[in-house]
Amino acid sequence: MADSLRYLIVSVVLSITMLFIHTSASSSSLSRRALRQPKLPSDGFRVSLNHVDHVKNLTRFERLQRGVARGKTRLHRLNAMMLAANIGVGGRVQAPVVAGNGEFLMKLAIGSPPRSFSAIMDTGSDLIWTQCKPCQQCFDQATPIFDPKESSSFSKISCSSELCDALPTSTCSSDECEYFYTYGDYSSTHGVLAAETFTFGDSSQDQVSIPGLGFGCGDDNEGDGFSQGEGLVGLGRGPLSLVSQLKEQKFSYCLTAIDDTKPSSLLLGSLANVKPKASDGEIKTTPLIRNPSQPSFYYLSLQGISVGGTQLPIPKNTFELHDDGSGGVIIDSGTTITYIEKNAFTLLKKEFVSQMKLPVDDSGTSGLDLCFNLPPKTNQVEVPKLTFHFKGADLELPGENYMIGDSKAELICLTIGSSNGMSIFGNLQQQNIMVVHDLQEETVSFLPTQCSDI
Repeated sequence: MADSLRYLIVSVVLSITMLFIHTSASSSSLSRRALRQPKLPSDGFRVSLNHVDHVKNLTRFERLQRGVARGKTRLHRLNAMMLAANIGVGGRVQAPVVAGNGEFLMKLAIGSPPRSFSAIMDTGSDLIWTQCKPCQQCFDQATPIFDPKESSSFSKISCSSELCDALPTSTCSSDECEYFYTYGDYSSTHGVLAAETFTFGDSSQDQVSIPGLGFGCGDDNEGDGFSQGEGLVGLGRGPLSLVSQLKEQKFSYCLTAIDDTKPSSLLLGSLANVKPKASDGEIKTTPLIRNPSQPSFYYLSLQGISVGGTQLPIPKNTFELHDDGSGGVIIDSGTTITYIEKNAFTLLKKEFVSQMKLPVDDSGTSGLDLCFNLPPKTNQVEVPKLTFHFKGADLELPGENYMIGDSKAELICLTIGSSNGMSIFGNLQQQNIMVVHDLQEETVSFLPTQCSDI
């Protein structure tokens, strides 16, 4: 195959030390009927998302390294979840482990009158929660901790409610539904399940207030896993998530580049519908898969990977979801880079080494699984095209979505790593792509988009 088809051209901009790649509250309980009240306005709403490192003065490569460090912790959590779910009869699990944490923050407000706070957006979990007074134990946060006594719209949720039933771990005390979530790094949140009015939107003209959303009011929150935000908004497939409570069938997000100063976007309702422009690429759509043992995650059917013109000889069943709920591939906004099954990664690494024709860096200083040494004063590098073959969708990625370099360190690195458990399609590979989750059709669609222009 001709080089023009196999390669993307990479430019090094030495002056900025990085490699750019072109190519008073009521304590009354809510009834089951009241729990059905949360409803999205007909035109939906949009929320800006800021990367957790957006205010830090970091290069693109430094942001990547910080994200990779967080991503390895998250990968460990996700694999711990699988282990906990698959423990046999003789095993002993005190509480289910959930993923938690994430890479993007969304601003919202809670209560009446509304109190602003910043929460982690997480497509890998369900529960919406924030810290609440009076705190037995709470971590430091930038905004005042929410006080239910100061909100006229706060209500505790009954133990007989559907949302209480949906909690992985709950107890009852005076008909109050208490929850407990623990995370893979031993961080945890514990409190009561309640309902409140949440306000979303970036400006007063665009803001929408939604009453009756169920959330965790956490008064005992331990660990440092949530230092980026003051709580979490789950967008998973389970009944506790924001999209499920709103009975929404579609949401989308568009993530700007890791070093872009403009925010990313989360769109719900009618705003989530994709209307391609003439300048956009082709929409690629692939089915979602359900995993009964991990119902919150969005699983994709990955059938193969190509590097340049070569499809890797990955065994057909490598990325399949197993009967015991292990394996498979999830799409996740909270993990920075993509992780694939270790044997498949070995083949990917070998092919990149063969086609890049650059010395492999063995120093391990980058924190990534595969890096190459750049020749001094390099201003162009050829990198092979990378295509993920999902069922019904061959997704060819732009070069900057899988190769990042630092001319100061004279390195260029592949932003894909090896996993000993599930595989994850990470957010760096999704940047400048509109990602649409259609829960009615059970699909995910990808549309190349300049996300900073939305």
